[in-house]
Order: sequence, then C-alpha cells, then structure tokens
Amino acid sequence: MNKDLVKKEEELEQTLARQVELFKAESGDWLKIGGVVLVGGLITLFIIKSRNKRKDKKTEEAMAVLAREGLLTREIEKKLTEGSRSGFWPSMGQRLLILGLAFAKEKFLPNLFDTQPDDAKEQSQ
Repeated sequence: MNKDLVKKEEELEQTLARQVELFKAESGDWLKIGGVVLVGGLITLFIIKSRNKRKDKKTEEAMAVLAREGLLTREIEKKLTEGSRSGFWPSMGQRLLILGLAFAKEKFLPNLFDTQPDDAKEQSQ
C-alpha cells in the first residue's frame, strides 16, 4: 500500500513539475505579446502627439496671420482652436449597431412566422 502511495506521489510531483514548466513557457509568450502591444501603443501615442503638435503649430501660424490682418474674431478663434467632434468611437458604435441588426435579422427573422418555437420543436422530438 505504501509503495502505491509513494509511486502516486512521485507521479503527482512530476505532473506538477511539468505543469509549472508549461505555465512558465506560456507566461513567457504572454509577456512577449504584452510587450509588443505596449510598444505598439507607445509608438501610436507618439505619432498622434507629433501630428497634433504640427496641427497646433499650423493653427497658431494661421491665427497670427489673421491677427496681423485684423480679421481674427472670437468666433474664428474658437473654430480654429476647438477640436473636431467626430472620432473613432461614434463611428464604431454605428458599425456595431448595424452588425447587431444584421445578426438579429439572420437569427430571428426566418423564425418570426414559425408557428412553433425552436424549444417546442426540440421538446416534441
């Protein structure tokens, strides 16, 4: 009886050791993926910031020219300095809504006029 327990203990230790090694290998892969995602995000942030700086510089130059000419009003200044309202998320929301409607159409429209629901069909069989 003791020999069986010792043998099982050794097998369990070996299994645990293999699982720990596998976990270490997989976590290393996840760490690499996370690093790549982080670096990609930082590069994207840098690109966006540099574009905004160029845009701000051009806006300031245009405002300086308008001020020299005496054409700069508060309304024009507000339009030049205020950011655009459209962005990524509103368009993404619209796309998800359309995708959801298309999915609902495919899923529910064919069964809309059936006399017996799917649950009742499964129960009757």
